[in-house]
Amino acid sequence: MSDIPHQKERLLSLDTLRGFDMLWIVGGGFLFLKLAEITEWGWADALAKQMHHAKWGSFHFFDLIFPLFILMSGVVIPYSLYSRLDKGESKKSIYLKIIKRFVILVVLGAVYNGALQFKFSELRVASVLGLIGGAYAIGALIAVNFRSAKSLGIWVLGILLGYGVLQLFIPVPGYGAGVLNGEGSWNGYIDRLLMPGKLLSKTMDPEGILAVVVSSSITLMGVWAGMLLKRDEISPYKKTGIIAGVGGGFVVVALILKTWYPIIKGLATVPYIMLSGGLSLLLLALFYLVIDVWKVQRWTLFFRVIGMNSITIYLAVKIFDFWKPASFIFGGVSRYFGDFAPLIIGLGVICVEWIFLYFLYGKKFF
Repeated sequence: MSDIPHQKERLLSLDTLRGFDMLWIVGGGFLFLKLAEITEWGWADALAKQMHHAKWGSFHFFDLIFPLFILMSGVVIPYSLYSRLDKGESKKSIYLKIIKRFVILVVLGAVYNGALQFKFSELRVASVLGLIGGAYAIGALIAVNFRSAKSLGIWVLGILLGYGVLQLFIPVPGYGAGVLNGEGSWNGYIDRLLMPGKLLSKTMDPEGILAVVVSSSITLMGVWAGMLLKRDEISPYKKTGIIAGVGGGFVVVALILKTWYPIIKGLATVPYIMLSGGLSLLLLALFYLVIDVWKVQRWTLFFRVIGMNSITIYLAVKIFDFWKPASFIFGGVSRYFGDFAPLIIGLGVICVEWIFLYFLYGKKFF
């Protein structure tokens, strides 16, 4: 499912960052949760709290995982779609590829949510993969037609401004303006009106229609970053500084806005989008600096193997029980670790998943 840049253009930092991002879903988060449960160490408990989605109106590390994935899908666009356009491929052909990718991700998201059980009255069509696919599709369609940094910036600010005005100042029928809860917000109103299938809550879905639309602004942030990274006339250190500066600016603005416009992941409020997009840019700048500029790369293979088949492992952990082979292989050893035995099994799960992905990596299946 990934658009992989040609090897000579390849950003090892992007594959590594994608793998780092996905690790927390496929087992990394469990390790911190279990460590905090076993030890009751203060620092472990603090980290474990970051492995849950935050309550309404706050932000945890776990709330960054899918915005970061969306940003990286945008970074690839200049290396994939723009390169195809530059080689003479028609926009119509590009549009079909974008739509195909979107449809596949929506279908895979529905499968993840249980579509193969054929209980369609209970099926949740909205999904994380659908959110990623929709945000990518909207961002990609914009990016294909507006290829300057200035145009992308205008689109990002326009989407965020329009979305903020809608959430804060346009009255929702029957509820009024500025209601930031599931039932009385525009997010909930539009989801109940237009979103097919079951909603995650009865009143709205955090991966609903408006969340998809506003998340496309993070895709466009990624496109801008990808365009910058491709420019040979700009030094790598300057690229790093620009990306980090813009990312830090988004974070600062989000923290200022949150005093009267809360950071709410469930409603994808503008401060949430700016904070998660800004932090994603900061992480991109850091990984690019260390891996592609300083060439500190020996440690990256572990994450790259995960990152190059990120959607594969996301679905695989839903379909396959990796705990059984991990328990079979590491169960005996784990008993020597007493209370820490679940941690050993958890590490074993990650090892089994990684070996599975390394097999695909060796076969060049991405």
